Amino acid sequence: MKRIFLPAVMMVFLAAGAHAQGISGGLKAGLNLANGIGKDAKDAELSMRVAYHFGGYLNVAFSDVLSFQPELLYNSVGPKMDEDLSLHLNYLSVPLNLMYNIGNFNIHAGPQFGFLMSAKAKADVEGQSAEVDMKEFFKSTDFGVNIGVGAAFGKLNASARYTIGMSKIWDTGEDVDAKNGVIQISLGYTLFGQ
Repeated sequence: MKRIFLPAVMMVFLAAGAHAQGISGGLKAGLNLANGIGKDAKDAELSMRVAYHFGGYLNVAFSDVLSFQPELLYNSVGPKMDEDLSLHLNYLSVPLNLMYNIGNFNIHAGPQFGFLMSAKAKADVEGQSAEVDMKEFFKSTDFGVNIGVGAAFGKLNASARYTIGMSKIWDTGEDVDAKNGVIQISLGYTLFGQ
C-alpha cells in the first residue's frame, strides 16, 4: 500500500502546485474525543476517551473558494473499555481534505490514512497504573473519512471534524467489527503564506 500511496500523494502535490494560486502552511494541535464504532464496538459498550493530536499542514489554494489541505498528524485515539481500562492507539495520520471556503469559514471533507505507531491497553486501579503492549493485535494501517468545519482569522485558525473509521482495526484472525471514530478539535497557526 505504501508503494502506491506515496507516489500518488506526490503526484497530487505536483499537480496542485502547478495550478495553485497560493500555498500556505503551519502547525496545528488539539483535542481528540475518541471512541470505537461498529457492531462489536457498540456491543462492548465502549465510551469516549479524551486524547490529543499535533502536527502540520499545507494549504494549496486553487481559487478564492476551493483549496486542498494535506496534513501530517501524530494522532492518539482509542476508547475507554471500562472505568479503569482504556485503549491507546497512536497513529501517524495523513488527512487529505478538500476545502470549500466561504469568507473566513470553510467546510472540508476527504480521506484519512493512518499508520499505527503504537497500541497499548492502560489500566489504573486503586492508584496503581499498568500498561500492556497490544500492537500485535491491531492492523498496521487505518482508513477513515473526514468531514468538518473551520475558520481562519489572520494567522490563527480553528477546526472541528469527525473522522469516520472505514476499516476494521483489530487483527486477531476473527472478524471484529470495530473501527475508530474520532471528534477532533484543533487550533492552528500559519507559519508561511496567506
